[in-house]
Amino acid sequence: MTDTEALIGRFLTGLATSAPVAVWAHGSLAGGDYQEGRSDLDLVAVLPRPLTARTVWRVALLHARLRDAPLADRLHCSYLTPATTADAGRSHLTWAYEELFRRPVTPVTRRELHDFGRVLYGAEPGELLPAVPDRELAAFVVRDQQNYWRRQVDRADNWTQEVWVDLGMVTHARAAVTLREGRLITKREALETLPALGAPVEVVEDIRRRRYGTAEPPTERWTARRAELTRAYLGAAIDELVASYDGV
Repeated sequence: MTDTEALIGRFLTGLATSAPVAVWAHGSLAGGDYQEGRSDLDLVAVLPRPLTARTVWRVALLHARLRDAPLADRLHCSYLTPATTADAGRSHLTWAYEELFRRPVTPVTRRELHDFGRVLYGAEPGELLPAVPDRELAAFVVRDQQNYWRRQVDRADNWTQEVWVDLGMVTHARAAVTLREGRLITKREALETLPALGAPVEVVEDIRRRRYGTAEPPTERWTARRAELTRAYLGAAIDELVASYDGV
């Protein structure tokens, strides 16, 4: 049994006291691009009743009891109920980055669940989640690029951190393909797509080595150059993507 399987098993056992309607995996774990120890474990749980203070306490306790498990810091889960699944703009109780907060289950996540979501327990996503029209999905990825990622590009300190470089580049490639073809792609496919979108090849190869191979710790000089290359590319690329969107 892998560490991933063991952690999911413990999570499902602990959640059983809340009688979930369904538990689903999305992201890399469902899409076939999961890398143990490098990828997050992205889950959605649908609980049967409104989330009371006692429910929140139970969720917090469940995750606290998992802290000693390998990969527990990578387990993220949003908690919905049958009455709250329809609104893609609604924020839901979420455990991620080892804390509880609220955030939406976005149109991208919802489309992932419909297209290739992995059922870990209970009902299929299509039984509880409304479908995501192409227009809604396209509008969301454009807003995300324009309102979030474009602003982050201007914050130079972010881009000395590998997580920002990796996620910023991959998210842009995925947004571009979604707008062009109306489909979602994996991180591996995103890395294969980036050079054709004009991304700096040395940055793409750096991400690929760290995700799928081995890489030496970066030098200070490369960290600075990678940040400069990434920001220069993403700023112009996001502006072009947003300008090309006609809202149809």
